[in-house]
Amino acid sequence: MSRCLNNNDILLEISGGGPDQPVGRTVLITQSIINNFPYPAVCTNFLRLMRPVKNISATYLNYYLNKFYLSGEVTNYQGGSNNLRNLKFKEYSKINIPIPSINEQKIIAEKLDLLLAQVQETKSRLEQIPELLKQFRQSVLSDAVSGKLTEEWRESKNLNDWKNGILKDFIKKPSYGTSTKSKKVGSVPVLRMGNLKNGNLDWADLVYTSDQTEIDKYELIAGDVLFNRTNSPELVGKTSIYRGERKAIYAGYLIKIQCLDDLNPEYLNYNLNSPEAKQYCYEVKSDGVSQSNINAQKLGEYPIQIPSLQEQNEIVRRVEQLFAYADKIEQQVNTALEKVNHLPQSILAKAFRGELTAQWRAENVDLITGENSAASLLEKIQVERAQNNKNKKKK
Repeated sequence: MSRCLNNNDILLEISGGGPDQPVGRTVLITQSIINNFPYPAVCTNFLRLMRPVKNISATYLNYYLNKFYLSGEVTNYQGGSNNLRNLKFKEYSKINIPIPSINEQKIIAEKLDLLLAQVQETKSRLEQIPELLKQFRQSVLSDAVSGKLTEEWRESKNLNDWKNGILKDFIKKPSYGTSTKSKKVGSVPVLRMGNLKNGNLDWADLVYTSDQTEIDKYELIAGDVLFNRTNSPELVGKTSIYRGERKAIYAGYLIKIQCLDDLNPEYLNYNLNSPEAKQYCYEVKSDGVSQSNINAQKLGEYPIQIPSLQEQNEIVRRVEQLFAYADKIEQQVNTALEKVNHLPQSILAKAFRGELTAQWRAENVDLITGENSAASLLEKIQVERAQNNKNKKKK
């Protein structure tokens, strides 16, 4: 059999995969794919070329093999290691495939084309929402630090006393964290730059210390704001607030900021995560080979506008409310995505149980009986296969 690819050929992955990726995926070669190559395309040794016999729809067959893969049954036909899996093609080629009449195969393939395209479109739209929510959160923070978020509220309260200055005018002297190497076990966690995520602290992937001298020197108190002074150019300057969740100290790549009485730490945390603060960090960072740095002096020179404590509290309340709304939407989107990701397998299972074409069969009896029946089709396939084997022996 020629290794050059033709329209309606099916390529089966027989070697590759990985720990979380079983081998056995398939792809249907269409004329549009072939037309994209300026030269004849061939099948590599990592793939097995399958060419459906007459009266077998390539699209139908490929959908069934896809369903077989998604079901997880394909793992029963694999060998090799977790890092390199091989498909036992001889055993795999013996799997049972439901074969209706060629007319019904085509109808099933058409229905699957339509339904799975709709699923993919829905999935694509859902996957765009997290980015939109990210932009929404940044817009909220921008409005918060500019005063736009509370403009009407401020006017109703006759509050117009925003103070202009730089950050060091409103905080105690910033301090760097511990440079002592942490351990996998210990009595107190050491927060690192990886624990700062989206303005909050992520308590996963912790390291620890049991050194009491270090704990006494670097112990955090509720309201401390942590600034990531060294990271990649995209992440340097990310900020989170410690709310006293559990006893902890902080590592050397972080700067601890403690607010004076006229600055709400929650407001500062939101401010330092705003687009304006990120732009400032981008402008003042010093770049190394693979990392950027913003020292305490540059941090202290960050230009900042500070409203009254009353308005700061109102800004924090509104931001929390809007972020909670965005979080709820994101949770709903994630739930919907999880369901959508399972839809293809469910649709494919229904298709090959005959559920998608039950009404069609009832309305088109003449197309699935006699010469058009599945039994007649199977007989034709067996005759064709026998003839092919006979021709191979002659060669």
